[in-house]
Amino acid sequence: MSTGQSIRPRHTSKLLQQLLAGSLEDAATRRQQRPFSEVEAEALARPVALDVLEALSPAEHIKVIAEVKRASPSRGDLAEIAEPRALAAQYEAGGASVVSVLTEERKFKGSLADLEDVRKAVSIPVLRKDFIGDEYQLLEARAAGADLALLIVAALPQATLERLYAFTRELGMTPLVETHSADEVARAVDLGAQLIGVNARDLSTFELDRDLFGRVADQIPRALFVWQSLRCSMLPMWCTIARPALTLCWLAKRSSRMIPLQHSLHI
Repeated sequence: MSTGQSIRPRHTSKLLQQLLAGSLEDAATRRQQRPFSEVEAEALARPVALDVLEALSPAEHIKVIAEVKRASPSRGDLAEIAEPRALAAQYEAGGASVVSVLTEERKFKGSLADLEDVRKAVSIPVLRKDFIGDEYQLLEARAAGADLALLIVAALPQATLERLYAFTRELGMTPLVETHSADEVARAVDLGAQLIGVNARDLSTFELDRDLFGRVADQIPRALFVWQSLRCSMLPMWCTIARPALTLCWLAKRSSRMIPLQHSLHI
């Protein structure tokens, strides 16, 4: 598959478009208060980002990405989380490998302040999870202490995805490239992504496709890391499945307590 600049997202959901537009609008407002050059200086002054691929590399135990998330468009309010710092510290103490922080303000009720708070509380990598569409948002992520940033293939034309992927790496962060289909996985592989997310939730219907990962796994080189969001039937959290040669992760949400996945996972 060619990565020509004419490639654009297919079947982008109205909700995804709205979330991206809202995040870009909020970023533009913040940019009026904190100009690009100021945030860039803060980002470049940060210590070197932590090694995310090492943190999520295959091991004997299951790797966990634990998430600070107050709400979602599909489920509304999930948890108050008055102190993100305390929750993140509990996640790390419970064995999490990475902490994911929702920073989208309108539907997820997150903030960059949450990210900064979490960064101060943990020694493991921190993900900025938002709807990112320009370089300013990536500078904000690094300035707030993020070690990796989410790039959603469905939301971005290939030329923009390539540009933001390169800029993320220039800042020393690891891009987490999220996909929702075989076509999007192909785009992520062509991009050279080392950390590919396979999200089993249809952004248009909010339904889960439990067989999606099985259909696309063979498209992903075995040297790459794979992250999959999949709802567990018994627990208020998300699970992450990967082939045996890759990392097996678990994305936990809506809980301040880590539960051993090997005792609880029923897909």
